[in-house]
Amino acid sequence: MKKEIMVEGMMCQNCVKHVTRALEDIPGATDVKVNLEEKKATVCLPASVDDETLKAAVTDAGYEVTGIKTYEG
Repeated sequence: MKKEIMVEGMMCQNCVKHVTRALEDIPGATDVKVNLEEKKATVCLPASVDDETLKAAVTDAGYEVTGIKTYEG
């Protein structure tokens, strides 16, 4: 399934790299894309990965998650 994560605190391309790396480190995560201008990240994940896991990965990288949307399929 595809998830869209709203991320606050990114200021530059270095921040984008940190968030990208944090999401890529989640087991099963694929097709990670982080957009600085839109303050969001999209990632494809197995259904077994919950929102708390995503939130923890981004928070541990030093950024704030303000919302997560799930797209089935």
